[in-house]
Amino acid sequence: MNPSSRRGRLDRHEILRSLFARLDKAVWEYKMFQQGDRTLVAVSGGADSMSLLSLLAQRRQVYAADMQLTAVYIDLGFADGAEERCRRIKQYAQSCTVPIHLVATQIGPYAHSRHNTENPCFLCSRIRRKHLFETAERLGCNKIVLGHHKDDLVETLLINMFFGREISTSPPMLRIKNGRFHLLRPLVFVEEALIKQFAAEFAIPCFSQQCPTDGRSQRQIIKHWLNQLEAEHPGLRDNIFFSMTKVKTDYLLQPPKSPCTE
Repeated sequence: MNPSSRRGRLDRHEILRSLFARLDKAVWEYKMFQQGDRTLVAVSGGADSMSLLSLLAQRRQVYAADMQLTAVYIDLGFADGAEERCRRIKQYAQSCTVPIHLVATQIGPYAHSRHNTENPCFLCSRIRRKHLFETAERLGCNKIVLGHHKDDLVETLLINMFFGREISTSPPMLRIKNGRFHLLRPLVFVEEALIKQFAAEFAIPCFSQQCPTDGRSQRQIIKHWLNQLEAEHPGLRDNIFFSMTKVKTDYLLQPPKSPCTE
């Protein structure tokens, strides 16, 4: 259930306490950080990743005393605001006492060009992820942290079912590239509404990359649909989220067997 719907809007102390409790739960349950980790935090300018950078900066010595934390911002190249976006991100990372690496690209315009007319979000995400891995490798980082939250996991499950014809989501921790990196999602137990409260209450600077697909993506379709259902059936998102931990594979369709050949 959304924390703000139970008791009204939380005060600053309650917001921070609730966020740290959920963040700690994910970190400890999934053993996300170890001593000596070199951790790269991907920030985009949105409330989720910007808030996560602030929270991890405050908790890094609790999770691993000698953990090295670095941020990376990949500008997608939309419109004419790249220089200002990079300036704001750099200033924010410095306020969190976290070094940051800025990567300027033209991923966004390319993904929305005539070279790719079907799914700009998929191509944009794929190329951006490639830049992220290359940056992590160049900096010698073994952990890559993403700002996906609880609502994102629910939405991703439904996106993959409705549009991808599979049952999957974004796991809290995933080994990739033959074990060279671990993708981490420490906000897995945090609701989007709580993050927005934190960002507003603590004046976290946020901005959009001015993507022309904003508001028209598959994710926005699912989010709008879930909002409508949640209004009629409170707790629906929680039910979907916890259902992912109770998968009864014996009651799912099995892939068809190959036809016998003689």
